[in-house]
Amino acid sequence: MSAASAETAGLPVEPVTAKRSYRGGGLLTQLTRSPSGFAGLILVVVIVGVSLIAPIFVEAPSADVNLIWTPPSSAHLLGTNGSGEDILKLVLRGGTTVIFVGFGAAALTTAIAIVMGSLAAYFRGRFDAIALQITDIVMTIPTIVLLAVLGAFFQLNSPVALAALLGAFTWPVLMRSIRAQVLSLKEREFVEAARLLDLGTMRVVFVEIVPNMASYILINFIIAITNAIYALVGLYLLGLAPMAGSNWAIMINDAWTSGAMFNPNAMSYIFSPVAAIILLQLGLIMLSRSLEEILNPRLRDR
Repeated sequence: MSAASAETAGLPVEPVTAKRSYRGGGLLTQLTRSPSGFAGLILVVVIVGVSLIAPIFVEAPSADVNLIWTPPSSAHLLGTNGSGEDILKLVLRGGTTVIFVGFGAAALTTAIAIVMGSLAAYFRGRFDAIALQITDIVMTIPTIVLLAVLGAFFQLNSPVALAALLGAFTWPVLMRSIRAQVLSLKEREFVEAARLLDLGTMRVVFVEIVPNMASYILINFIIAITNAIYALVGLYLLGLAPMAGSNWAIMINDAWTSGAMFNPNAMSYIFSPVAAIILLQLGLIMLSRSLEEILNPRLRDR
């Protein structure tokens, strides 16, 4: 693509050794050679897979006043909560919303950052100044306070609405990073070749420049997922999101408000959703660190 454009325009082409290196061996193969990265990948795949499949095969636990705060047993491996519901079933079924909001918010954050950052760096001038001004304004808005205000006026009981809100206010930092990357890339020979061939602004930006940041975008996408999940859990823990349905964050809030930390039989109700979130976040972080080492030649050669 870029090489062909550069050759057609008669410009020198830099060898892209980093891309060839991991493409030749395969990204998955490279990950299997990294114990931490492969362990992170397995953790993420297992937790996401179980969270997506469990609501189909695991029935929703029913409340039973005769089983309130029962300790773990063969009938209820993690015990029951203050409503007599099986905690294990709640944990298995409770990951879908958290994961959906995390991935959805990260996708929106990344998309806004790519479009605004790339176009601002490519056009510069007034467009760049306006984009940076909008970025500064969004960065100064306290997200938690804004979400609390919005929660008072709008029903945030939809995962789509939560993902949209979290994604709409967490893109400025990534936008500035992508803008800096594009400012460097736009001076390269293959971009100059694309301009000489008159390929059009949108193609030059999103076909010639953005794909060269794929590894950087992928790593920041994973980081955005972890940030969105932490923000979502914080919203529920502070009571800023409606307690409709059942997910890990609602379990933590319910355990906190019902005083489960003072009940020895209720420890699993607190620690089970916390452990699920920690394991998911740990898997994402291990995966992102290994991907960074694989995709970044400067780190890989150390």
